[in-house]
Amino acid sequence: MKLSDFIVADAVIPELKASTKEEAIREMVASLVKTGHVSTEHEPTIVGAIMKREELGSTGIGRGVAVPHTKHASVGSLIATVAISANGLDFSSLDGEDVYILFLLVSPPDRPGDHLRGLETITRHLKSDDFCRFLRQSRTREAIVDLLKEVDSHA
Repeated sequence: MKLSDFIVADAVIPELKASTKEEAIREMVASLVKTGHVSTEHEPTIVGAIMKREELGSTGIGRGVAVPHTKHASVGSLIATVAISANGLDFSSLDGEDVYILFLLVSPPDRPGDHLRGLETITRHLKSDDFCRFLRQSRTREAIVDLLKEVDSHA
């Protein structure tokens, strides 16, 4: 599975405005609504489901990265977006560090394999210090999307 298979390029946020975990999740889900990949009527329940998942344990996996995710019946396939926070966010990460790179995933409940493959694809790339550094340095949606395509081509 490639990042470009499920990341919605038009929903990528190069400069996240949020200053809290919940604001970040709301802003990222809103970007999926704005691109037509999530309906406005389902926006609050998707945000709620992701926040409920965060209560089970932070998706801040360390090294400045968070991967909030949920399953929701309103989506027909795995979708995701990426956001960069220049100032960092307290995400209650496992290592106690702020988060600068966020990948948010939403998948249909009846496609658990896709959900896991999407998470695995993201975390595999996030293990690369170079990838994380270049992602954090990206200032435009185009630069982020180009970087995602580049790592896809080497996968």
